[in-house]
Amino acid sequence: MPHTLFISDLHLSPDRPAATEGLMRFLRDTAPAAEALYVLGDLFEYWIGDDGLDQPFNREVAAAFHALAGRGVRQSFMHGNRDFLIGTRFARESGMQLLSDPTLINLYGPPTLLMHGDTLCSDDADYQKFRAMVRNAAWQEAFLAKPLAERVRMAQDVRGQSERAKRVKDVAIMDVAPATVEEVLRSHAYPRLIHGHTHRPARHQHVVDGRLCERWVLADWYQQGSYLLCDAAGCRAVPIK
Repeated sequence: MPHTLFISDLHLSPDRPAATEGLMRFLRDTAPAAEALYVLGDLFEYWIGDDGLDQPFNREVAAAFHALAGRGVRQSFMHGNRDFLIGTRFARESGMQLLSDPTLINLYGPPTLLMHGDTLCSDDADYQKFRAMVRNAAWQEAFLAKPLAERVRMAQDVRGQSERAKRVKDVAIMDVAPATVEEVLRSHAYPRLIHGHTHRPARHQHVVDGRLCERWVLADWYQQGSYLLCDAAGCRAVPIK
């Protein structure tokens, strides 16, 4: 049956070889049977600009996606909070289309809204302030003008700060805010919603203005490990082999 696959939060880096190996198997053995593959952000642990493709690890990942595109699978990428600097060079070398966040698609009938998910965590005021800063065009231009080595160091520093912050934040703050989810569903005419970011894979049901809406949260790949398969019969999470 024709189907489409969704993944997110792989957080690939050279120091997580198991996640990289799992992706390579997935792209080689599972994804070719799909019509389309959507990557909803945080493919990489961090991305310091498309000149990072000059590094062998990043080039290998892009080449694996490009090989899948060569087998006729449509691929789309949506920026996450770790790889928001992925640009047109990566899109070209991986064979992916870049998507805006959010994006509404028709998925075998039901309108389906795709998001990375970080904007749904509106109770985390510190993160939302940081997000607004790094998504600013002037900030990005200044960052990308720095030498590659300095950008790598800055990204690693932010990565460490983020992990330390998570240890002291209330767990609920780092999850989606129900009121924000409902407002997003309302503003997009009550679609199905698929997103990642929170690392809390599950299927949720929301009743918004008397309308029943389905929300799927994608899994990360280094703790829980699954992808979402959707076809005309609906969606289901499938463990990574």
